[in-house]
Amino acid sequence: MPLPLSVDLRERVVAAVAGGASFHRAAARFGVSVSSASRWSQRFAQKGHVAPKPIHADDSLPAIEAHADLILSL
Repeated sequence: MPLPLSVDLRERVVAAVAGGASFHRAAARFGVSVSSASRWSQRFAQKGHVAPKPIHADDSLPAIEAHADLILSL
């Protein structure tokens, strides 16, 4: 899984959209996808920040670990 893009980049994209740029124009200007520009702007409007969601390590998935024997036997 690729690493999330920087918060600085996300903030610049959101600022461009807030300044009147369309999602398409902001995305093209900063080299990101239109859906990312839209998602980050929506997250900023709803939560007040654009920080990426946390990445879960394999050991942080206890629901899967509870079934490890069954999974490995298959």
